[in-house]
Amino acid sequence: MRRRRFLAVSAAATVGVSLPGSAAADQNVPVGQLLVGRLRDAMLGIGQDNQLPSPAQLPAELARAHTDFHTCHYTSLALRLPRLIRVGHSLSSDDSEHLIVLGQSYLLATRMLIKLDEQQLGWMAADRARQVAEAAEHPLSVAEAARNLAVLARRAGWEEQALSIALNAADAPGLRAPRGGAAERGLLIQSAAYSAARSGDGAGMRELTDEAAAIADGLGGSTALRDHGGGFSPATVQLHRISAEFSTGDPSAALAAARALPPQSLPSLERRARYYADVAAALAQRGRREECVRALLAAEHLAPQETHSRPAVRSLISGLLLSGRTTPELRALAARADALP
Repeated sequence: MRRRRFLAVSAAATVGVSLPGSAAADQNVPVGQLLVGRLRDAMLGIGQDNQLPSPAQLPAELARAHTDFHTCHYTSLALRLPRLIRVGHSLSSDDSEHLIVLGQSYLLATRMLIKLDEQQLGWMAADRARQVAEAAEHPLSVAEAARNLAVLARRAGWEEQALSIALNAADAPGLRAPRGGAAERGLLIQSAAYSAARSGDGAGMRELTDEAAAIADGLGGSTALRDHGGGFSPATVQLHRISAEFSTGDPSAALAAARALPPQSLPSLERRARYYADVAAALAQRGRREECVRALLAAEHLAPQETHSRPAVRSLISGLLLSGRTTPELRALAARADALP
């Protein structure tokens, strides 16, 4: 009896558990924190959810989760994605279709956890995505899991290891399929380029980025793998080039890359918001504060939950408040993003 009471109290304190009063409490939790808490509990197999989809609904629910991600509706994603993981773990591991859905759910969870700078859970999700993809014998998912692992390694400061993970995965025989395989190889080469940039190798970064751009051009210019890596096209490669140039310590080159990219050519709101956030970071480095704030407001206008949730963007806003003259616009943005120092 004592143990049951203890478990009940623990469950009631868990974010995202379907217990009386939890919905009201969730309204006061920032969406990024809510999403992380629910993913954590689903991955650990604790808590409960009484509105899980049926196995037959999983493909449609996964498609809706991808749409939530692309449109930056993270409140909806905070419900849908943990449920996909919970149901996926309850099904037979012998069903390859269900394994693929679970693997895709973990890939999407990893991307969100990376975005929210949740490294520990990110490693856990990425490794599970890799294991499930290998069990399902799904080469594109195996490669995408490797790309996420490379991103996490780079964020841990292991640039050389991140470069090796990405380039080794790009050489996998499973990526010889004409379109999807080539696009995934391009995404991996992009990731390697970013790792080169973080290690200070600007020439290597540009060589690898040009290689990725050539692959994108060879695919005819349309977006591939929109639900499997954020999309791969000449426009997404150019978006990558902005942040890669910035990572080499050259904000002027980053802004030049941004001028060559119409943001409306990017395949999703999430990618367009990322464009404006990257431009804002480069403008801040150049001391162009007013233009930086305008770029941040453009990102917020497109995707408020994305802009308010990302730690990197909130840190940029806080830094602007501390480093110079503030304006009512900037203070209001900081309040909305919970970025007041």
